[in-house]
Amino acid sequence: MTAGERIETATETLNDVIIARSRTVVIGFLVLTVVFAGGFGLVTTDTDSTDSFTEDLPEQDALDSVNEEFEGPFQTSDETTQLVHTGDNVLTKEGLIRSLLVLERVEQREDLRMESANGPAPLIAQAIDPTATTPAEQRQVIESATTTEIRQAIREQSDDPTFKRTLSTDFNPTAASASASITVISHDIPNEFTDDDLTDIQLSIKSIASDQTGDIRAFGSGITDAETANVIGDSMTLVMPVVVLLLLAFLAISYRDPIDLALGLLALLMTVIWTFGFLGYSGIPFNQQMVSVPVLLLAVGVDFGIHIVNRYREETVQGYEPLEAMRTANNQLMVAFVIVTVTTVFGFGANVISDLGPIRNMGIASSVGIIFTFFIFGIFLPAAKLEVDQLRERFGIPEFGSDPIASEDSSLGRLLAMPAKASRHAPLVFVIVLIVIGGAAAGYGAGVDTSFDTEDFLPPEEQPAYVSYVPAPLAPNEYTVTETINLLEDKFATDQDESVKIYVEGSFEDDHALEALADPNDDPPSNLAVGSGGEAEARSIITVIQAHAAEDPEFAALVDRNDRNDNDIPDRNLDLIYDELFASSAGSQAEQYLTEDRRKAQVEYAIDGDASQQAVAADAAEFATDFRYEATATGNIVVFAAVTDLIFSSSVQGLILAIGLTAVFLVITYAALERKPLLGIVNVFPILIAIALLIATMRLLGMSLNALTGTILSISVGLGIAYSVHTTHRFVDELSETNDAFTAITRTLSGTGGALMGSMLTTSLGTGALALAITPVLGDFGLLMALSVAYSFVTSIVALPPAMLLWARYNDSTSLWKRLVATSDVYE
Repeated sequence: MTAGERIETATETLNDVIIARSRTVVIGFLVLTVVFAGGFGLVTTDTDSTDSFTEDLPEQDALDSVNEEFEGPFQTSDETTQLVHTGDNVLTKEGLIRSLLVLERVEQREDLRMESANGPAPLIAQAIDPTATTPAEQRQVIESATTTEIRQAIREQSDDPTFKRTLSTDFNPTAASASASITVISHDIPNEFTDDDLTDIQLSIKSIASDQTGDIRAFGSGITDAETANVIGDSMTLVMPVVVLLLLAFLAISYRDPIDLALGLLALLMTVIWTFGFLGYSGIPFNQQMVSVPVLLLAVGVDFGIHIVNRYREETVQGYEPLEAMRTANNQLMVAFVIVTVTTVFGFGANVISDLGPIRNMGIASSVGIIFTFFIFGIFLPAAKLEVDQLRERFGIPEFGSDPIASEDSSLGRLLAMPAKASRHAPLVFVIVLIVIGGAAAGYGAGVDTSFDTEDFLPPEEQPAYVSYVPAPLAPNEYTVTETINLLEDKFATDQDESVKIYVEGSFEDDHALEALADPNDDPPSNLAVGSGGEAEARSIITVIQAHAAEDPEFAALVDRNDRNDNDIPDRNLDLIYDELFASSAGSQAEQYLTEDRRKAQVEYAIDGDASQQAVAADAAEFATDFRYEATATGNIVVFAAVTDLIFSSSVQGLILAIGLTAVFLVITYAALERKPLLGIVNVFPILIAIALLIATMRLLGMSLNALTGTILSISVGLGIAYSVHTTHRFVDELSETNDAFTAITRTLSGTGGALMGSMLTTSLGTGALALAITPVLGDFGLLMALSVAYSFVTSIVALPPAMLLWARYNDSTSLWKRLVATSDVYE
């Protein structure tokens, strides 16, 4: 028995079980659904989207080390909450009192675990009365102080770096004014507290701050996590009802029968339950990327459902009884379903090779979900359909619509067969033209950008206009995180994205240490050569030493005595200089650039603002090799550039793996089933054209490969290959009956083409509903999925027929040659 015969026997055996024991199959699947439903409550939400992408990257490890070792000018720990106060002048008496009132209310609540607070209001109050240690006492001091006393206290502290860091960059000591301030509340958080506990604390402080007059807002990691989780939930709440409504509309058109429609929806619901249950039991977290998974599964499920019902109806309208009609339909479709499932798993699962955790998890979840989809639609749905039809027959319930979507005699059937008729006499010309079009699209699309940014994961600063029309129960939450982050970047010296850091490790008490730290600055790479003379513009322990020397003559004399080459950089007795510096008023600044043990330092470099992430990161990495000590380039730009590179490599590798595995599998499958291995290559031809068109469209629309859209290339293989597989499988069946390729392809497009079109419309609009998601990155992904499905359908109708006709000519000529050779052997 050949491999093909064994596969057919196994398929027929499975179909016999589905048909003979349909009730048992239905009950078994419903029981499994209940089991998987138990995993729903175990699903966790991952709100640290950026961290999950940068985890384990060397550049991120270096940045973590910098953040741990050095006290940054705008750095806070996870156990703090920031109060951001904005206005015309937050240093007025009224503004200071408002800030202290918030602190007072926070301190009064023991559950908010306030340990201390550092900000302009407490500092000014203590400058006036050092004995005022609580927010209530500080408020009383400010209330009883005169405006002149407050202004004098502000001017006295204007040179203190700690005080200046709490105020916006427009702080004017003379006018005693600033448009924004930051007060940092430190919390006494026990070890047993979780991130959820911190989130509850910060949300409570946010509520207290919003109740106070004036613009005071709370900000912290817990609030960010809460809003990120809300974005995920709100996106699901907005997208899924639209997807369901679109499915209802198009499935109603496709099925034209309420009972069949209900069966299809039940199967779709079961698919989602099984997949979410798997996520819960396996511990895979649900994040923003995962919002696309149920939509993908619904897309494939709709395709399966329409095909099984449509093929079943093609048999019943010819007069076959339900059992025989389902046996014929399932025997033909089961192999196609297996092929589609395996190739779709290849497409979705190709993301498992990614070095980025969230993309790997998405690949796992979608692949497992597709397998579930096959079982539910390939086994459960036919069994349930039989049971329902038998009940209909028993109780005399009529079918509301039992015709297939299209037939040879219908207008739609004739329209779908037109590409085959057009290419009938010159298929080679059509194939060459399509290859040229695909090559040109791929060449243009090769210039598509790749990006990674925290904004891809944050809630939008302004919600889309359509939100105002959303009913109140479905309306999304209000988001403040992105607006607050943008405000902080505008008002305060937080130019992390406008600089790179070099993390240097070595003994910085050696005489040559500071000279070695400064030497590379004279000849930096181009994107760091932003100084007036082409040198690097650096901030380091050297600049702190020089700045303090300019303000303190005694310290300047110390530096001068230990500067042997008169370049304002000391080169001996560095331990003594460090001791004096750290004990001075510049000590807090020194801590930003040199550790207490004098063995680690960071240098911040300004960069060319017009340069790309990749260019800056490459120059920073090159620059790090110029240091005599061990040095690592890091900073947000460098980390994000590393993630961007991984996204691009994951996209390309995933695409190559998906196409390669799919092509090999299809060649082996058609060789085993039909002894026609080249049909596997023919199957892949349309999807290559579709992907080329998709990449070109991305570039044309200005879209980039990012944390989510980077998966679209391999996913397109998984989604799109179904259209050519169904077409090819039906073509083979028709060819075996007619023995004429043209007749076979026209019948295929007239019959299966209608189901493909119904599936395409439903899937495109369903996936396109992701455009309603709160975050733009999900909207882009939904649009690209919709385009991918549409392109796959069009190429299966336009590109596949001439390729099949060309294959048929080649196959016929090969068969004729073999017969001629066999005949000549006989005569000899």
